[in-house]
Amino acid sequence: MIMVVPIHQIEIGQKAEIVWLAHEEPMAKRLEDLGFVPKETLQCVLKGRRGEIAAYLVRNAVIALRKEDAGRIFARLL
Repeated sequence: MIMVVPIHQIEIGQKAEIVWLAHEEPMAKRLEDLGFVPKETLQCVLKGRRGEIAAYLVRNAVIALRKEDAGRIFARLL
């Protein structure tokens, strides 16, 4: 069974493969431009104390996202 979760649930150090994005223009386009596309691998590298912001390594770049925006990206844990 494949477990798909919004990426804000990924813990620091965990890797995942993006499965799909909940499309809500214009944010979906912006996330895709940053490298958050299906089949791309990412890793959570940092989380804020209250969990409202996290940083993800994707395409050799570290991108910080608010929890709300990270909740639009769904991935399967690796």
